[in-house]
Amino acid sequence: MDVPEETRLRHKRDFIHFLETIYMDEIKALVQNKRHRLIVNVSDIHTHFRESESSSRILKTPIEYMQSFCDAATEATRNIDPKYLKEGEQVLVGFEGHFVSRRVTPRELLSEFIGSLVCVEGIVTKCSLVRPKVVKSVHFCPSTGEFTNREYRDITSHAGLPTGSVYPTRDDNGNLLVTEYGLCKYKDHQTLSIQEVPENAAPGQLPRSVDVIAEDDLVDSCKPGDRVAIVGIYKALPGKSKGSVNGVFRTILIANNISLLNKEANAPIYTPRDLQEIKKIAARDDAFDLLSRSLAPSIYGHAWIKKAVILLMLGGMEKNLKNGTHLRGDINMMMVGDPSVAKSQLLRAIMNIAPLAISTTGRGSSGVGLTAAVTSDQETGERRLEAGAMVLADKGIVCIDEFDKMNDQDRVAIHEVMEQQTVTIAKAGIHASLNARCSVVAAANPIYGTYDRSLTPTKNIGLPDSLLSRFDLLFIVLDQMDAGIDSMISEHVLRMHRYQNDRGEAGPDGNLPYGREEDGESEVFVKYNRMLHGKKKKRGQTNEKTLTIKFLKKYIHYAKHRIQPELTDEASERIAEAYADLRNAGSDTKTGGTLPITARTLETIIRLATAHAKLKLSRKVTKADAEAALKLMNFAIYHQELTEMDEREQEERQREQSEQERTPRGNQRRSNDNGQENASVNVESEAADPMDVDEPPSEQFSGTVSAARIESFERVFGQHMRTNRLDDISIADIETVVNNNGVGASRYSADEIMALLEKLQDDNKVMISDGKVHII
Repeated sequence: MDVPEETRLRHKRDFIHFLETIYMDEIKALVQNKRHRLIVNVSDIHTHFRESESSSRILKTPIEYMQSFCDAATEATRNIDPKYLKEGEQVLVGFEGHFVSRRVTPRELLSEFIGSLVCVEGIVTKCSLVRPKVVKSVHFCPSTGEFTNREYRDITSHAGLPTGSVYPTRDDNGNLLVTEYGLCKYKDHQTLSIQEVPENAAPGQLPRSVDVIAEDDLVDSCKPGDRVAIVGIYKALPGKSKGSVNGVFRTILIANNISLLNKEANAPIYTPRDLQEIKKIAARDDAFDLLSRSLAPSIYGHAWIKKAVILLMLGGMEKNLKNGTHLRGDINMMMVGDPSVAKSQLLRAIMNIAPLAISTTGRGSSGVGLTAAVTSDQETGERRLEAGAMVLADKGIVCIDEFDKMNDQDRVAIHEVMEQQTVTIAKAGIHASLNARCSVVAAANPIYGTYDRSLTPTKNIGLPDSLLSRFDLLFIVLDQMDAGIDSMISEHVLRMHRYQNDRGEAGPDGNLPYGREEDGESEVFVKYNRMLHGKKKKRGQTNEKTLTIKFLKKYIHYAKHRIQPELTDEASERIAEAYADLRNAGSDTKTGGTLPITARTLETIIRLATAHAKLKLSRKVTKADAEAALKLMNFAIYHQELTEMDEREQEERQREQSEQERTPRGNQRRSNDNGQENASVNVESEAADPMDVDEPPSEQFSGTVSAARIESFERVFGQHMRTNRLDDISIADIETVVNNNGVGASRYSADEIMALLEKLQDDNKVMISDGKVHII
């Protein structure tokens, strides 16, 4: 834009007075630090030019003022140090401060902002190479011995109209010109592409992006994956069409200041009451259980997995040693199991609570899409770097669903991210290393679709040890066939479906509808709702409370970023001792656990113990934290297939034995009756134990056997015969074998075993004679 000379000089005088009044210290610091860009706060401009209309005009039409502002800054700098700037150099001006309505995302950058000064927040996805752009060319004419100069301006220039970009080859008289490249002046030029941040993007829509031009000292001030706030002038360029004029324009942002945003830009606001409640909950003995219950109250069960997710979101301590070694603090987790066990719902819960989480699926993502890709620029044809999902989720969480559906080549691409936490690119002449410090949460189905209980966990998972060892925790989630658990799950799901939220109350997870959450004080516990939480417990017991989603977010953010625990000697000794025991147990057992026990397992225990100390807001990692971490590790590595049912049966047997030992023979029948009455009362009072009865239900044989029990019997029976290389076995021994080693929900009765053996005899697999079974 060509501004009249008189107007430009008037603006320059105003700006010189403004700088000499407020910014002399900043200009002295600029000279001392050898910089060439003065950053001016917009609030100071509003204050100084309050009486005139210049303050608002500078934001609406900055092109009129930019060259005058730069000339004023250059003159003020020369007044302080005349020798600081060389001939032709000038001090550039950038802006910062509160832009209020002009602080926008790429999605909100509409045509009304064209030609004005805006502040755009986003995440850098692409960076081009830094190229020199000519500002002034010098040409020599050998015939006449004279030099000619020519200046070049384009859309990014603040003064004068744009000129052509063609080099002159002959002067006005037709004499040949030779370009003197050593005398020409250039400036650095780079193009960026910024995209709206993933956590604020509209769901179900493609994220919007905007191209940015950075020049001079702003080049290489950010890299792909960085969150930035770029202040610049929003301009429109004519659309490219083949020979005809097109009415559709493309837009760019010409940057004058780039500031890196910390990940804490969206940090929650803590009130004094919030801090009191956080410390009060951390002091509770059941703080770990309370947080895990609050994670996804709409999902029934999975207590240990929820605990693992809480520790994963808190994370360990990242360490960068002086010798260059990087020790990751992020925890990686994987869930493998049957369909319909809420694996994907748990991933959705993590997406809802974690401050930064990116979700992908195995089939919908490639290796370069997860890490980084080298692409060709459509306009210039040059190569440039484009960040993938894991780089965009730096210091966040990546959720990968359907992990088993990924190709092997794509799966290998995330090996480096999961341990070294960097993405290294060495192709197409680009050598770069990008940060990808993220936790990986993966969900996968077993190799046969459903979990085969006759195979070891390693064969069911079907992934290489090199990848499995990078996962700190691996959980096998099974669909348990048990009448008591099924009734509890169905009751829980039906309560969720019957719940109605028509008065703007908090939802099942404590969230307000349509995100109507305000900063400030928030409710700590979800309010009791009979339709949602069921009947209250009897005998003075209170329902298990859960935290609201908003307060849970605050708690996790506070514990993750404010607490940095240190490892104590007693915790170190306990962890070292437990690691040695795990190694020995891993070498002795035949079937093995879910994960290979390697040196990475030792680091896993340290990370889990550190995360538990953060949860308790403790500055020291104590032995109790190490014990809590080891409990979680033992469950993840040596996962018992039917934990809840086995525990209930063991408790029932122990209770019966203790009653029989305490009670005389004559009163045994009466005590059993009392035990049954107590069991019925406990069923009413404790919703978690719906099957508290004295006798196993399988003793009453109805004449029919379910397909699952037939399959389980044949597997255990066949495995015992093959392992011990037996040709025949007594029926009494069979009863002992299947009831001690079986995986059924209840014991096999003698009638049931006889019926199963007769079925095998009908199938010509065994022969029964004289109380013995012979293998055919």
